[in-house]
Amino acid sequence: MAGKARVQKRLYYKIGEACKALGIQPYVLRYWETEFPALAPSKSRSGQRVYSEKEMEVIRRIKELLYGEGYTIAGAKKKLEAELASGTLGEAQEAAEVEEESAAPETLPQPALASALLLREDAPDLEPSAPPLAVQQLDTDTTERIQTLRSGIAKALDEAREILVLLEKPR
Repeated sequence: MAGKARVQKRLYYKIGEACKALGIQPYVLRYWETEFPALAPSKSRSGQRVYSEKEMEVIRRIKELLYGEGYTIAGAKKKLEAELASGTLGEAQEAAEVEEESAAPETLPQPALASALLLREDAPDLEPSAPPLAVQQLDTDTTERIQTLRSGIAKALDEAREILVLLEKPR
């Protein structure tokens, strides 16, 4: 008789258990403790770090900010402090992920999905006639660099579309 596996939440996790559950190395977690004041585990009688469930959530969010969303340590620190102050630890990201999952077409294989996205007729033009307001307020050198970057991206996108058309032609 196969019974359901019980997933029991624990009160505390040792550093090795926490790292294994979260998919990070202990040295990374120890470094994060020095950088993020919100992450301050208590220690057991034997001197081992022990993490509560709340600290595990903070660690998950730090990992998501750094690895998933591409924040720097300083940026992740500010974002985490703001989320902890407002009591919305990771809620905005979870809502965005649910929205992305519901909006993403699941029936197309990955290459076909990329082709469909690149070949869309309603894809935004990367070279707008007037730069956005934030760009208008920059000096001319910076504005020129941004325009050069935009045109390079547009050129690369056009080349990618041409390649996809060639790859999709029947042989």
